[in-house]
Amino acid sequence: MNTIKRLITSVVLAVGVFGLGAAHAVELQWFGQSAFKLTTPGGKVIMIDPFITKNPKTPEALKDLSKLGKIDLIVVTHGHGDHVGDTAKLAEMSGAKVAMNADMGHTFGTLGLVPYKQLVRFNKSGPIKPLGDGITITMVRAEHSSELLHADPATGKKTLYPGGEPAGYIIELENGYKIYHAGDTGVFADMAFIGSYYQPDLALLPIGGHFTMDPAHAAYAVKNLLKTKTVIPIHYGTFPPLKGTPEQFKTALGDFPTKVIVMQPGDAQKF
Repeated sequence: MNTIKRLITSVVLAVGVFGLGAAHAVELQWFGQSAFKLTTPGGKVIMIDPFITKNPKTPEALKDLSKLGKIDLIVVTHGHGDHVGDTAKLAEMSGAKVAMNADMGHTFGTLGLVPYKQLVRFNKSGPIKPLGDGITITMVRAEHSSELLHADPATGKKTLYPGGEPAGYIIELENGYKIYHAGDTGVFADMAFIGSYYQPDLALLPIGGHFTMDPAHAAYAVKNLLKTKTVIPIHYGTFPPLKGTPEQFKTALGDFPTKVIVMQPGDAQKF
């Protein structure tokens, strides 16, 4: 009887998440730098670090924000402009919730960039489910900095505001697939915890250097700490200091059995 109950429960969950048709794949579209559009198996759309309209690597055809379609959630790793990007505009256009570290959330709220009612303010190791039970997002450590440079719309004067602590995210989807978006980070020993505890299926790792890991440091992180089976290199080639390349990353990995998927800005990849 217990076996029958478990079978019925599994069928009900599958129908609830995927509908009566075939299950949808996970789809990631990259806009360059660290910006992604994630479409989940259940059809939810999550924008991560949506630096799009001013991103020199985003194809012009993709810079019309109205063409992104529906957005259910925007996730921001830290306060730098090449990660905050179009967050405020997209939040206004879509009505999507915006998840970020609690302190930066206060900055966004008090500056009127995103209404408090749309903000999901949280911190590390406290899993949240802002889109319902099917999707879990956990904030994890990143070794970087964070501040928000904001221009007064009336005067144009730029002022620095608190950006809280930088972060990465573990995003677990309806089908159990786990994505680790590292944000901007250097190597840190707790990556071993991220690898062993969360066991992400896919890691989105910066390799550009200067502000983040370069290819050698990223390869060390994968081989010795994360041990992720699949990696997409990000945060390279957008600006002159970000000199690291996917080819250098692959060379540094050597024969380590991690699959490296090299995307071009605008590309979409299914998993």
